[in-house]
Amino acid sequence: MAQAKYTRLDINNNKRSPASYCSTATIVVFVALCLFGIWMMTSSSVVPVQNVDVSQDNKNEVQEQIGVKEQTEVKDQSTDPSNNNAQQFEDNRGDLSDDATKGDGSVTPGKTSDGSEKSEEKSEEKSEEKPSDDTKTENQDSNLTDKKTDSDESEKISDSDESENKSGSNESDKKSESDENQNKSESNDNRQFDSDSDDKKSDNASETPDKTEEKVEQSGNKDSDENSDEKKTGDNANSQVSNEVYPSAAPSDLLNEGTAQNGSFSTQAAKSNIEKESQASSKQSAGYDWKLCNASAGPDFIPCLDNVKAIRSLPSTQHYEHRERQCPQEPPTCLVPLPKGYKRPIEWPKSREKIWYSNVPHTQLAEYKGHQNWVKVTGEYLTFPGGGTQFKHGALHYIDIIQQETLMDRNCKQDDDTLGFESVPDIAFGKRTRVILDVGCGVASFGGFLFERNVLTMSLAPKDEHEAQVQFALERGIPAISAVMGTKRLPFPGRVFDAVHCARCRVPWHIEGGKLLLELNRVLRPGGFFVWSATPIYQKLDEDVEIWNEMKKLTKAMCWELMSISKDKLNGVGIAVYKKPDSNECYEKRSSDQPPMCPDSDDPNAAWNIPLQACMHKLPANSTERGSQWPEYWPARLSNSPYWLTNSHVGVYGKPAPEDFTVDYQHWKRIVSKSYLNGIGINWSNVRNVMDMRSVYGGFAAALKDLNIWVMNVIPVNAPDTLPIIYERGLFGMYHDWCESFSTYPRSYDLLHADHIFSNIKNRCNLKAVVAEVDRILRPEGKLIVRDTTVIINELEAMVKSMQWEVRMTYSKDKSGFLCVQKSMWRPTEFDTLEYSIGQIPT
Repeated sequence: MAQAKYTRLDINNNKRSPASYCSTATIVVFVALCLFGIWMMTSSSVVPVQNVDVSQDNKNEVQEQIGVKEQTEVKDQSTDPSNNNAQQFEDNRGDLSDDATKGDGSVTPGKTSDGSEKSEEKSEEKSEEKPSDDTKTENQDSNLTDKKTDSDESEKISDSDESENKSGSNESDKKSESDENQNKSESNDNRQFDSDSDDKKSDNASETPDKTEEKVEQSGNKDSDENSDEKKTGDNANSQVSNEVYPSAAPSDLLNEGTAQNGSFSTQAAKSNIEKESQASSKQSAGYDWKLCNASAGPDFIPCLDNVKAIRSLPSTQHYEHRERQCPQEPPTCLVPLPKGYKRPIEWPKSREKIWYSNVPHTQLAEYKGHQNWVKVTGEYLTFPGGGTQFKHGALHYIDIIQQETLMDRNCKQDDDTLGFESVPDIAFGKRTRVILDVGCGVASFGGFLFERNVLTMSLAPKDEHEAQVQFALERGIPAISAVMGTKRLPFPGRVFDAVHCARCRVPWHIEGGKLLLELNRVLRPGGFFVWSATPIYQKLDEDVEIWNEMKKLTKAMCWELMSISKDKLNGVGIAVYKKPDSNECYEKRSSDQPPMCPDSDDPNAAWNIPLQACMHKLPANSTERGSQWPEYWPARLSNSPYWLTNSHVGVYGKPAPEDFTVDYQHWKRIVSKSYLNGIGINWSNVRNVMDMRSVYGGFAAALKDLNIWVMNVIPVNAPDTLPIIYERGLFGMYHDWCESFSTYPRSYDLLHADHIFSNIKNRCNLKAVVAEVDRILRPEGKLIVRDTTVIINELEAMVKSMQWEVRMTYSKDKSGFLCVQKSMWRPTEFDTLEYSIGQIPT
């Protein structure tokens, strides 16, 4: 309404007294106030009617949307077969400690069912004038900055309500509008983890009752330009982090009153103990002082293989004892230096052909084996033409020859009435033959090209036999370990490899009663192949002829059948293929007990620091025993429970073994798909070499099958021996004691996965030394994923921060925690001289 007007009179012609002026002004003001009051009453009686009509329509629409969403979520939960299994897997501890089986729950964002009704009531109370744009923006910014912690004051309203409420001008309307925007933001980003998520989620009425404590932090990404793709992934993770870091489980039945338990209410004693442990860890972490390892091996330091003092004290080195593990009594707690000019490794598959020379600055092998196409120096790269001593003109042609010869041999023997089709199978790379051991691997080109045939190859060679050959393999992205066939068994169970390969590996198989070849017999699966490509097969020098004659005698006494001898004309080499028997029939018919059969008390699966013996183990006779049948062809063997796991076996988590196996697989598939692949900011295209530090059934590796990576599954020596199951699935791994260093070069792996390994070894290992070992084998910019107790997570977080690693995400709930960190390029400036590793190792 326009303001009242009056005409200013000419004071010269109309002179009035002051009292008259006051009386007139009073009347004018009174009339204006009356008119304004009438206008206000009129507007109040009209505006709310419009608001009610609009909000009611939108209210119905919002309720329909919420109803559809809730029905969809309920349907998803009811049709998810993994929920009940996950609950059983996580609740039944079996042989694991309490901490090892803690907490795979989820965080369910709360919903306010009456939010739209509250919005309608709010809108009926608002009838003020619309504020100016400047005032509105200023108040919104200030209200969003000062976040509200009381969820009862936060309402969720419809779009029409929001537009109508903009007409209000008082402070309460601005506050309500700001609260509305804030609540919408929290609803849309309910999967984003903030440092104050505890306060927000504690008031949600629909949150699962057993969630009593939660803490989630996710740092901003500070990657280099080379990590730009990963930065984008990390940014997406900030706004859409999966709730499946600890996946949800099906709710259990209500407890009856006679068996009442704590439920979601923690005890004061438990809270106090957790806080005391956390404070103790914090005090301890403040004193971490890292130094650089000063050892003769420098950037290539492997503590258990570079113990010069122990090696020099060996009584003999004729059996390659100096290449075996000689670990120091106290593992080092220093950090290994980086090579000068170290760069982020070239990604697979380009890395198969070339790597940065600055990352592995060794030329001796290129000079010694350059003419055999092992490795060459090409500018700033080391290049690998794809050859080896026995396949100078390409590994793929060599692999094809092996496959063709076994296939031809099988077809020829089909005409023999005494041999059926199944009794003489071909090697069938990637189907029947999935896991291979490559002995004396060189730079592992054989294994590198077998990836194209869906074959995993465990390559091994001694450190420094040829300078840095295993290091070259790992830098290329090919599985390999530093190991030697000397006086001890290889760190693998018995009867697990589908085939064993040796291309001119210069191993004296025939000496000392065939002890070394008998070790291959131990790890080779019944019915598996031994592929031997060496000079004694095709050369006629006196030494070669003598070795060939001895090998014929030995393999015949071992009941190995010579399947074929072929000539690779392109590479100019010969290839012999042997087959291990799949029954004891031949052993029982031998005229001489040489090599002797091992006593029944000798366990072929015992492999950690066990001396070699020149004997053969009997093959399983029972059809339900492992090794009596060939596994299913790849890839069916990956997901199906092995035939020899029966309900009479109790699994690691206390259930019948087949059920244990299946639930574990579903458990890791859910975690990997809903959290690891897109919820923690990892760009998996940059990941090639992966290690699972505590594998159990290999479920983590199996869940990553479709990625272009390989996983080294490690079974700690003090954990249940499930490594045979991992090989049965078509995966591979080895035994290891994490109180010692791993048999690999520094900077070998892109990602380490540690599921409750630190809490399991803390009481018997130096945790700082284990973290230093993690730093040693992890590449700069590599990732470490840890699932463990909250106390361990806090302690590890403090350690890695002291090494200037980037904490990508932390998560804690009750007594369980999650940590994802990225290693930095930082190295300390002070040195820790390791006296036992100073000097040259005898050759």
